[in-house]
Amino acid sequence: MANAKALEKKKAFVADLAEKLKNSCVGVFVDYKGINAVDDTALRSKLREVSSDYFVVKNTLLSRATDLAGLDGLDDVFKGATAVAISKDDYSSAAKILKNFSKDNDYFTIKAGFIEGKSVSTAEIEKLAELPSKEVLLSNLLRALNSPISGLANVLNGVIRSLAIVLNAVAEKKAN
Repeated sequence: MANAKALEKKKAFVADLAEKLKNSCVGVFVDYKGINAVDDTALRSKLREVSSDYFVVKNTLLSRATDLAGLDGLDDVFKGATAVAISKDDYSSAAKILKNFSKDNDYFTIKAGFIEGKSVSTAEIEKLAELPSKEVLLSNLLRALNSPISGLANVLNGVIRSLAIVLNAVAEKKAN
């Protein structure tokens, strides 16, 4: 009977993890073999600051959860020590943190990931990590949207200035 309870707990865990994967916009799978407790705690803290969840999960359970979540093409990822970082609404922060951590620690590597339910390679996750933050992208967009309006205002001001100069010249000519 104990085995049936353990099996039910595992099924519930896999279903819960699959739901979290489905509801995440991005996920990054890493090989964490060799990480010490101090570095692991610091990494988890940085990921929490950007509202990302980080799990160390047995490969069989993670594989079943990704299958339930509809994430295909990740079977090669589930070998060795595997952890996953997921985020519901921030596409690049977790990838940036994990990429920077892997630069400083040779034993820690990015295996693959997913974006919006589609599996992606390590190279694509690293490209995602190089993107500017959401705030920078939004400010660039606003600047681009504001540029035509600013240009129009400058042109209209130039026309008004020219008209004022002409009117002043006419008024001076009449005064003389």
